[in-house]
Amino acid sequence: MKRLFAMMAMVVAGLTFGLTAAKTANASGTNRIISTSTMTKTAYVRKSSAGATYNMTGSTTNFTFVKTHSLKSYPSTTWMATKKRYIYKTNGKKYLYYYVTNAGNTASGWIWHGYLKTKSKSFTNMYKVAKSKLGASYSYGSVGPYSFDCSGYTRYVFQKAASKVLPHSSQSQYSSYKKVSRANAKKGDLVFFGTSTGSISHVGIYVGNGKMIDAQDNGVEQEKIYVSWWNAVGYSRPVNFGA
Repeated sequence: MKRLFAMMAMVVAGLTFGLTAAKTANASGTNRIISTSTMTKTAYVRKSSAGATYNMTGSTTNFTFVKTHSLKSYPSTTWMATKKRYIYKTNGKKYLYYYVTNAGNTASGWIWHGYLKTKSKSFTNMYKVAKSKLGASYSYGSVGPYSFDCSGYTRYVFQKAASKVLPHSSQSQYSSYKKVSRANAKKGDLVFFGTSTGSISHVGIYVGNGKMIDAQDNGVEQEKIYVSWWNAVGYSRPVNFGA
């Protein structure tokens, strides 16, 4: 009986030592990648100038950080995050990193998410607000939140997504802001329709790939811009969303 208790004590002691050793090894081990995945493209700006971007060089179970860019050199840069990665550092703690690229594709790398904050005036945020009203009904003169006319809808989206109050008239929305050519149009620009730039009767929000979200007779829809029943006459840019 004494021998059985002694054996059990040895087993327990062995397990305890093994768990302790494993925990210690993890805490003082290598930099290890837990997972990497794509994410919705999101715009960030720096939260602190102390941060930096890095390459992670080596294997998934033993990599080193190689510094590529200091955030203090990019005070006004918009960083577009497209991937996220969870890692364990040598201290055994778990961290979340984003893979980011600047607008000119001249700087990129992995950065700890705590050094960044969401850019409030981003196309991602604006598009989220715009899509939230898909299917809302059309009502002449209405500015939401449950029904809209065309310029009332664009006014609502820009105010919610970018704290930008647009005039409630498609003609005024075209005339009041920077004009943009079709070739230089960016996501988040306004696209206008009518017989000419001096006679505008409709407006929508350009969302890329020749499409817009707008409030028309059938309500708020996402649809093509260049079709036979619309005559696009120009673009304006109340807010540069950096898309």
